[in-house]
Amino acid sequence: MPQPESLPAVVIVGRPNVGKSTLFNAILGQRRAIVGDEPGITRDRIHGEPVHRGRRFELIDTGGIVPRDDEYIPGQVLKQARVALDRACHIIFIIDGRTEITGADRDLAQILRRLGKPVSLAVNKIDAAPREVLAHEFHSLGFADLFPISAEHRLGIEELLEHVTASFTQGGAPEKDKPAHPIKVAIIGRPNVGKSTLLNALVGEERAIVAPLPGTTRDALDVSVVRDNVAYLFVDTAGIRRKGKTKLMAEKLSVVMARRHIRMANVVLLVLDASEGIVGSDATIAGYAHEEGRAVILCVNKWDLSPQTSTRAFEQKMRDELKFLDYAPVAFVSAKTGAGVEALLPRIREAYEAASQRIPTGELNRFLETLKSEHEPRILYITQPAVRPPTFVLFTDRAGPLHFSKERFLINQLRRRFGFRGTPIVLKTKARRR
Repeated sequence: MPQPESLPAVVIVGRPNVGKSTLFNAILGQRRAIVGDEPGITRDRIHGEPVHRGRRFELIDTGGIVPRDDEYIPGQVLKQARVALDRACHIIFIIDGRTEITGADRDLAQILRRLGKPVSLAVNKIDAAPREVLAHEFHSLGFADLFPISAEHRLGIEELLEHVTASFTQGGAPEKDKPAHPIKVAIIGRPNVGKSTLLNALVGEERAIVAPLPGTTRDALDVSVVRDNVAYLFVDTAGIRRKGKTKLMAEKLSVVMARRHIRMANVVLLVLDASEGIVGSDATIAGYAHEEGRAVILCVNKWDLSPQTSTRAFEQKMRDELKFLDYAPVAFVSAKTGAGVEALLPRIREAYEAASQRIPTGELNRFLETLKSEHEPRILYITQPAVRPPTFVLFTDRAGPLHFSKERFLINQLRRRFGFRGTPIVLKTKARRR
């Protein structure tokens, strides 16, 4: 599934809390990675595609590396960083210019020198002229190309990028084979339901760190995949908790970012844990996607661990708990074993196409004539002004909203006639002027 890489890759590495994500955001020109004072906020590889003087390249932010740490999460961060470094055309090694060189800095410098790749040493937090003198003490790490910068105040970044991208071609690699406008898919759910495992299964490689600890994913991690000439952009979001359960700043911000990614998505994969059944927070999270008008697929993960054996019985119970998502198709999968994962892509495409479907006005009004409804007010005319979600304006003979039962009847008839599987339908009424 992974696609051949076409752009030169620039990888930012360093120990925790030296400003990697701040530099990543500054180069990208947008807030893509979460930044905070807590060390270890970034864990997975975060990607972006900035352009410097017409040279397009891929920028990769890695988690803070502690080379000799034996704990699980730091070890996985180092594993993720090594994957990025193997692809790197240029490495930006960032260190904190306000502190002395640490053992972790020296260990990491040794690892980078062994790679034999171009390395630029970015001495960060140098935001005043007197401090530039201190920056040169870091030449002892063995790198000739040293740049004093302040990622927070965007000082020295122009000179750093000019050096890093000097060998890159104008415009980057051609993208003629890359389909335009990928389907944006947000993977959402409460912590530890298997979102990152599902992302890895969908893209066919370990892009997200997976651990039995809830809250492993903090930044939203996005990965592009092209299958059958259809491009997908998957966004693995942090597990969404209840407000009272979220204490760390990084976790609070990651929940805000997760809701933002729901808003920006075309299709939402709501991941549920079959081994635990449906819980209250599942309905709350599902409500976020429904309120934003996103197409939704209910993805029941860990089906191989479920105490239930009947998919029909599980689905019925789920429908009872999530009545407002009656339009969402259900997929039973095991992200760990890969069972059922491959079938998700055509379902995603179907939900996206349903949400993007626009019905001609003439056809809508011919459909309206076939309906026999005695509810007031009477519908005189119907049109569809918007998609994603499909939105219909009903012109009526008097002011006021439709009765709930009539609205339900109309939505069901629209689905029966035109499909719209996987997407909510919005109805608006407007009284015709006399």
